[in-house]
Amino acid sequence: MLGLLLPAVAMAQSQSPEGALAGFGIVMVHGKGGRPAGPTKPLADALEAEGAKVISPRMAWAGTAGQPESYGIPYDQALAESGQAIVALRAQGARKIVIAGQSLGANAVIGYAARHPAGLAGVMSLAAGHTPERFNRPDIIASVDKARQMIKAGRGLEITDFADSNQGKNFQVKATPKAYLSFFDPSGPAVIPHNSAAMPRVPFLWVIGNGDRLSELGPGYAYEGGAKHPKSQYKVVSAGHIDTPIVSKSEVIAWLKSL
Repeated sequence: MLGLLLPAVAMAQSQSPEGALAGFGIVMVHGKGGRPAGPTKPLADALEAEGAKVISPRMAWAGTAGQPESYGIPYDQALAESGQAIVALRAQGARKIVIAGQSLGANAVIGYAARHPAGLAGVMSLAAGHTPERFNRPDIIASVDKARQMIKAGRGLEITDFADSNQGKNFQVKATPKAYLSFFDPSGPAVIPHNSAAMPRVPFLWVIGNGDRLSELGPGYAYEGGAKHPKSQYKVVSAGHIDTPIVSKSEVIAWLKSL
């Protein structure tokens, strides 16, 4: 594996023994068109084996083979699933709450931390994805305009078809115009750098695979804006977009034990 640790955010070596994640509560958020039993599950299982309590909610963008069933609720409303999971983890006795996600799930936990920072012990972005400010496909641009026009005409809650894509796969997805625009507006609530910059001073782990498209943008894309805590860390691993969560298992566990 390749690892990069920015000098400004050096991480102390963990002296914790195995099983030292007792007391941690982890919210593990799946990616676009995925499910809790998808690519994040092996990492969730590994964290549980270390003593952490893990809840993996089914998110509003759940689906199969990377294609969501729909976008039925707006971005901000969809983030509430993480809040409900946090409440459940605290009820189970978790004392340190960390929110983690892969792809659109990483986007979502950064967005959640920007809006609901209280009580978080850490934020983990694993192969962050869904970058509406970078979508340049004509059909998505047209769909964003279509959503705006429908909202203007008072049809913001009318379910219709819009363009979407995921890791090079293009498809149509059903959504309300209000929900679609909230996810795809290039200056809207789902823009990762804006949300990262709005995060509080909380330990922030950004893991990206060297085979992931977003890795080309480096830490300046969104990590640096959110790395306000000395235990924040930027890691590059030998992985692609899908396998980053499990490939980075040892780095994730070591970072959590340092908190």
